[in-house]
Amino acid sequence: MRRALAITIAAATAMTLAAGCESETPTAKGPTPGVPSSASPAAPTGSPSPPAPEPTVSSAPASPQPKRKLKSGAKGADVLALQQRLTELGYWNGKADSKFGSTTQQAVFALQKAAGINRDGTVGPKTQKALDQGVRPEARSTSGKMVEIDLKKQLLLLVTDGQVTQTFNTSTGSNEYYQQEGVTYLADTPRGKFKVGRQIDGWRNAPLGLLWRPKYFNGGIAVHGAPSVPPYPASHGCARVSVSAMNWLWKNDAIPLKTQVWVY
Repeated sequence: MRRALAITIAAATAMTLAAGCESETPTAKGPTPGVPSSASPAAPTGSPSPPAPEPTVSSAPASPQPKRKLKSGAKGADVLALQQRLTELGYWNGKADSKFGSTTQQAVFALQKAAGINRDGTVGPKTQKALDQGVRPEARSTSGKMVEIDLKKQLLLLVTDGQVTQTFNTSTGSNEYYQQEGVTYLADTPRGKFKVGRQIDGWRNAPLGLLWRPKYFNGGIAVHGAPSVPPYPASHGCARVSVSAMNWLWKNDAIPLKTQVWVY
């Protein structure tokens, strides 16, 4: 007897980007005819070129090779081993719970950025190799406690006396143009050395969107939590991290007022 087997596979992936920052100190370009009213960055294709400084390779023991490709939704002992290895290397991914959720995916994004490989949020052979080699980003500062924001790699680093203690996936200014009240601005995150000057412990309903527990370091530009933190530049100028990461930063007083922030 012949049987007919019909298999239908449907896959849809959507990423909603929450608007990023205050509009107090944007880079105004003046009204520009024909420029869209908002920035709609598209995910870059291909692997990014790793900028200086190059990542370091740790001498820590390698994690065991997984028997499957790990991605969001996976569960089990191999996911637990992944989470523990990420924590060991300083990639913040919350508490290890054997479940590959959005927090673990954020840490995988950060590792892939540091290694200069494709930022797909899954653990395949190249990402596993980076784990085994102990790839970590390097700080530029040499003394004191500070935040470093690497615009090329899209990483936010907590640094103490030149040593990176925690690494976070971040999404900074898209460098696209957007309009507000008839004026066109550039969604950029200016480079420089700053200090955290004010903070809000809660949601800030800013002109360009909601910011969770923002810590402002350059006028209206802040490190803040957001529901969406893609692995590429997508904000109006702020440095986004996940909501859970921002909660951890507040709970541990990791970015107190007057903290130095280096953006490069």
